Amino acid sequence: MKKFVGAKLHGLRVTESKLDYHGSITIDADFCRAVGIVPLEYVEIWNKMSGARISTYVLYGEAGSRCCILNGAAARTCQLGDEIIIASSVYCQIDEAIEMKPKVLVFGQDNEIIDRITYDPFRQPDGSLDMAIRSSADGCESDW
Repeated sequence: MKKFVGAKLHGLRVTESKLDYHGSITIDADFCRAVGIVPLEYVEIWNKMSGARISTYVLYGEAGSRCCILNGAAARTCQLGDEIIIASSVYCQIDEAIEMKPKVLVFGQDNEIIDRITYDPFRQPDGSLDMAIRSSADGCESDW
């Protein structure tokens, strides 16, 4: 088994930090559902502004709110407005990863969705693993 990207929220901006909370990250439920991130799932968070990397679990926020709230100790790693990447992962065999087709949402300044991407791994004729990145900006929304 290997560890693969399961889903990703790329460029989401932090809308709030709640230090006196018991932990986690609260994310707009619509964003999570769109890529397949479920409540209490552990995710990695990479802060594009500071380089900080942490892991925590997800709580669903209000659908449609565009929220991204760092809670508890995680609040120390991000400032209001910081651009972050949130990635879930899965452990599976390579052939299962090929079938998975992870989804990625890309966000603009106000946490509006500006692109929908699908990672499309496949095998080359020689058996080696490769991948394509399919973007809605290129007219590829069939997987969404």
